[in-house]
Formats: sequence, structure tokens, C-alpha cells
Amino acid sequence: MTMKLYSGDLSPYSARVRMQIYAKGITDIVLERPADFGMPGFRHRNPIGRIPVLDMDGDLMPESEVIAEYLEEVYPQPTLLGRTPRETAHIRTIARIGDIYLMNNMFMLSPQTRARTRNQGVVDLLAGQVVRNVKALDKMIGTDGYAACGRLTLADCALVPALFLIENVLPGVGVDNPIPASLNVAAWWSAIQANEHAARVLEELHRGLEERKALIRSGAFDKMMAAAKAAMEAAEG
Repeated sequence: MTMKLYSGDLSPYSARVRMQIYAKGITDIVLERPADFGMPGFRHRNPIGRIPVLDMDGDLMPESEVIAEYLEEVYPQPTLLGRTPRETAHIRTIARIGDIYLMNNMFMLSPQTRARTRNQGVVDLLAGQVVRNVKALDKMIGTDGYAACGRLTLADCALVPALFLIENVLPGVGVDNPIPASLNVAAWWSAIQANEHAARVLEELHRGLEERKALIRSGAFDKMMAAAKAAMEAAEG
């Protein structure tokens, strides 16, 4: 079976799966950005319309957490889950904090960084949730350089892109980065960036961010978004 991961450098949800792939040493999954991402053809094949998507000979599996769990079953070693059911539950809890309570709020907040008129109510709501949940994470995260269980797990894979977004999005909406004030989170963040798999993903995320900034400065990003919106409206109409 041939597998492809439809991904993108700046997609935080794709990044968590890429880090898992790198950490597990999986070499038979091709990483590819779909040429028609954001267009009707991609939405027709994948109704959710987002990446990552795991393509298994035409059988498309969306959602990063679902893909991550699938890969753990198909490639069980080295495991990025726990040695016991309780350890696995803790890993999944930390990963969900990264995915839902941090990354999802940051993902929804990021358009405010380029809005002509910023919606301060949206900023206050979403950024407030992020700050609150970084504090919650500080009480739960590991203190030995890893997010959980003293070794690299799916928890680290989920938190790396989440904290990347926090560092790079919150200042753009006038909110202070809450990571330095949360000592355990700050210590983990400093330590995990020395991990080769995290460093590789962070390099990709930074590359994607610089490409996005260049597109925004040139005006090409707004044109791309407008073209995609028009194509979707035409397809749905």
C-alpha cells in the first residue's frame, strides 16, 4: 500500500503528524502538499477540507489525532504512547491540551493578525483561553525535558506546533507570550527544541511562516484566498 500525507509546512496539525513520522523513523509515507488544496476538487475528495489527510491508495483519512492513532497501530515501534494504559491516558490528555485548548484557539485567532480592523472581542476570548490553558498545562507537563513519561511521546508532537503558534501569533494581536511566566512549560519548550525531530518540524514551520509573510506582503495571499472562495461558491452554487 502506498501512503501519502497531504501536509503543509505551516499547518500546525500536519506538523504534529510529521513529527510523529520522523520520531518513529517511518520512511514509506510520502509528504505532499495537494495542488488543489482549498479548491472544490480537494473538498470533494475530503469533505472536511483541511490538512493533514492520510491518503492510502485513494482511501482518505482526515484529522491529525485520528491519523496519529492509526500510525501508532500500524507502526507500533518505537511507541509514542505509554507503557501502561494509565500512561497512555496521560499522554493523550496532554496532547488534547495542545490540540484543542491551545492549537485550535490559536488557529482561529491567527486571522486577526492580518485583519484590517481587529475584532478585540475575538482576541480577548481566544487569547484568554490560551493564556488560561498554558497555566493549566504548567501543572501537568513533565519536568524532565519531555511532556510526559520521561521520553518523546505524542504529547510532545502535539505541543511543539501549539507553542510555535503561541510564540508567533499572540504578539501579532497585542498579547504577551504567556510561556515565559509558566516555568515548567518554559523549561520544556527550551529543552524540546534541542530534540532533532522537534527541531526539524520547527524549521519547517518557520519556513512556512516566512513564505506566508512574503505572500501577504506581496498581496498574493489575499488573491489566492479570494480565488479559492470564488471557486467554492461557484461549485456549491
